[in-house]
Amino acid sequence: MAILHMAEIRKMKPNDLDKKLGDLKKELMRVRTQVSQGASPEKPGRVKEIRRTIAKILTFQHGRGVQK
Repeated sequence: MAILHMAEIRKMKPNDLDKKLGDLKKELMRVRTQVSQGASPEKPGRVKEIRRTIAKILTFQHGRGVQK
């Protein structure tokens, strides 16, 4: 999964954003599990990218008024 830019996020439908948010949260959990078990992640900077993308989506949803 690549980082989403705000222009891409604005073009997505609310259902797609919810699905992407769920996928990113699952991926973040998977990477954090790898780290906690002592394995080094494939891409160490990926955690930061995922967290920032999640924050962008949540910020956009909050501004749009779609926050649940």
